Amino acid sequence: MTFRVLDPTPGTAPPVGQLAPRLDTLKGKKVGFISNGKEGTKGFFRHLEQILKDDYGVAEVVFRTKSNYSAPADPHIADEIKTWDAVVSGLGD
Repeated sequence: MTFRVLDPTPGTAPPVGQLAPRLDTLKGKKVGFISNGKEGTKGFFRHLEQILKDDYGVAEVVFRTKSNYSAPADPHIADEIKTWDAVVSGLGD
């Protein structure tokens, strides 16, 4: 029996867009968490919130959940992102 293995990766990577500038510090910043709505994000995001506040001085953490786990963030969430200094987008099963 012969096995044929195919490599699905493209030969070259697509061009990368412009990266957002790094923050100098998280102290005093507002960080938004976007969850896909699955159970696994809840505990992780709460733990990460404590670390960001206690160890890095983050002033505020905002939690938002997408209405559909497999779709992009809802328009109202995408609009709100503009008011955040940083975003953490996560998924969990």
